[in-house]
Amino acid sequence: MSVFTPEDLAFFEENGYVVARNVVPVELCNAVVNAIFEFLGMDPNNPEDWYRPPLKPGGMIEMYQHQALWDTRQYPRVHQAFSEIYGTHKLCVTIDRVGMKPPRHPDHPEYDHKGFIHWDVDTSKLPLPFSVQGVLCLTDTTEDMGGFQCIPGFHKGLEEWIATQPPDRNPRVPDLNALPPGKKVVPIPAKAGDLIIWINTLAHGNGHNVSNRPRFSQYISMFPAERLTEEQRQHRIHCWQNRLPPGNSVFPGDPREIEQKYQKTAELTPLGRKLLGLDPWD
Repeated sequence: MSVFTPEDLAFFEENGYVVARNVVPVELCNAVVNAIFEFLGMDPNNPEDWYRPPLKPGGMIEMYQHQALWDTRQYPRVHQAFSEIYGTHKLCVTIDRVGMKPPRHPDHPEYDHKGFIHWDVDTSKLPLPFSVQGVLCLTDTTEDMGGFQCIPGFHKGLEEWIATQPPDRNPRVPDLNALPPGKKVVPIPAKAGDLIIWINTLAHGNGHNVSNRPRFSQYISMFPAERLTEEQRQHRIHCWQNRLPPGNSVFPGDPREIEQKYQKTAELTPLGRKLLGLDPWD
């Protein structure tokens, strides 16, 4: 059964993002949330325990190789959703992080992250190959919880808009005071198990959590397997086998080395082995 209707795909084309509903079972989402609390060494029932290291302000967590994360990455409906967007089933999955963004707290202003809008690509180098990104909502996420937000439709006519901007503009951060008429930042609510997918040229980010609940998320993206070089494939396999982060400036890893010291290598399904690059699609 298809994940997206023709209307969903038309919405994606027009707005630059789409929400795949009920893609991952809530039990798998709950398992990731439990793994997050275990990794952080925090009490899920004590909100006063959520505002300290190793959680970083902004909520990104340096956890990559836990079995619970691979269980969602290799879930068939997640692969199906990306396959329908790309028009091919021969994909690889990114090895990315999770996030926990606690609600604002007067005693912990350093964790009161106001949110942001950005691109993960350099928009001075347009046009770029078609690519998408994704985030899985691990719990129900309302508009006030600091979840995914974007500027719907801003990807269309982006090159023309850039031509009107100063030459010293930031190619990764749009000037929100100079958006085209009718364009604005919009929070996108979603339920646990929903997967939000957006085109990489759509300005996006996360918002300000002014609710009384933390926002939990897992970043999952896929890309055509043909773009994977042999060197990259070997590196991905090495990271999976040894429970390592991708190991660059964006994904530095946890200095405590919790995954390397205390976890087993995640078990992969036949689909997961192909998404990693361990087995070929043909």
